[in-house]
Amino acid sequence: MEDLQKLLENNRDWARKMGERDPDFFKRLEKLQKPDFLWIGCSDSRVPANEIIGMLPGEIFVHRNVANVVAHSDINCQSVIQFAVDRLKVRHIMVVGHYGCGGVHAALDRSRSSGVVDYWLGHVRDVHGLHQHLIDAEPTDRRKESLLGELNVLEQALNVCSSAAVLDAWARGQELSVHGWIYRLGDGLLRHLDLSIDGPCDLSEMRARSVSMILAERARYSAKLRSEMPEPT
Repeated sequence: MEDLQKLLENNRDWARKMGERDPDFFKRLEKLQKPDFLWIGCSDSRVPANEIIGMLPGEIFVHRNVANVVAHSDINCQSVIQFAVDRLKVRHIMVVGHYGCGGVHAALDRSRSSGVVDYWLGHVRDVHGLHQHLIDAEPTDRRKESLLGELNVLEQALNVCSSAAVLDAWARGQELSVHGWIYRLGDGLLRHLDLSIDGPCDLSEMRARSVSMILAERARYSAKLRSEMPEPT
């Protein structure tokens, strides 16, 4: 109970500070929720959506699950997308993964938890199977895992693009873009994976283009690291 009491005390301190900074803040929150952004991210406690992009409550609509999966069979996620698109009229949907994701690691490692999470991570294992030849070509386990994390963002973003709510929005001319981002825990920085889609398109063609760009950026990053390494003595 002491741990929970500390959380309640933290909440009172936060509410007091917010009220001192902006006396009308909570009154505005009561009246309206009108974010421009839907964030679909991982449940990892180290990736707090609002904080890492410097936004206040009410400015971003958030859905999180293990390994930032967007499954067409997941009524929860699809309901969030529909509500965000149809009711809130968000203009951007960001699928956000992160390096060092435990779900991605478990999917790549094929380790089992003997629980329902194994079924959930089947979605990430499907991404691995789709791109296995590229992942197997990476020289280390860490690089394999980071590539799977990037490709998982790509595939889940493409799943957003083929969701009924998004397709219907584009059909009626609603302004809406889907993006793929990834977050690095080591420096707190987000990186755009050069995936932004603002209307119906050939998803197979977009997948091929995005994979090429992901691989090219990884090659540039590796070359940069090699150039910064000290010469052997």
